[in-house]
Amino acid sequence: MSDQSLKVGDRVADFTLPDQDGKSVSLHELLGKGCLVLYFYPKDDTPGCTAEACTFRDEHSEFAEAGAAVVGVSSDDAESHRRFADKHRLPFRLLSDHRGELRRRFGVPKTLGLLEGRVTYVIDSQGFVRHIFNSQLRTRKHVEEALRLVRSLRSTAPTTSSETPEVNGEKNRT
Repeated sequence: MSDQSLKVGDRVADFTLPDQDGKSVSLHELLGKGCLVLYFYPKDDTPGCTAEACTFRDEHSEFAEAGAAVVGVSSDDAESHRRFADKHRLPFRLLSDHRGELRRRFGVPKTLGLLEGRVTYVIDSQGFVRHIFNSQLRTRKHVEEALRLVRSLRSTAPTTSSETPEVNGEKNRT
C-alpha cells in the first residue's frame, strides 16, 4: 500500500492494532458504536501529548454523549500506553502503532522531518473521514475541533448530501 494522505471524504480501510491492554482492536469494532475521533500523537508522557490526552479525558463525557469514541495512536508499545493511561486516568483506548504503519497509511506528516506528527481525524460511522486537524502545538484545538464536528454530525441525521463541515476555512466535498 502506498503512503498517501487521507483527505476529507476518503474511506478509511479497516485496520487492527493492540491497545494498552494488549487487546487487538479494529476500526470496524470502533465504528460499531458511532463515529470515531482518532488522534495521532508523538509520544506518551511528554508535555504536549499529556496536555492533549488530558484535555480529551476532561471532555470524554461530552464526546460519549455526542456518540463518539476517542482513540489515541502513537508508536509507543502497549506497556507504555498502559502506564500513561493509568497515570493520567485516561478513559479511552490508546493504540500501539509500533512500526508506524497506520501513521503512514493516514499520511500523518512529521514535524521538521523529525518529530512524529499530531493529527486528529473525525471518522463517521460509515468509515469516511469528515474532518482533519493538524497542529503540533495547538493541542487543545484538536479537542475543540473534534468535539465541534462530532456534535454537528450528531445533530444532523444521515443524509445523501455530499457537503461536509469546513476544514481549515474551506468547505470540503465528500
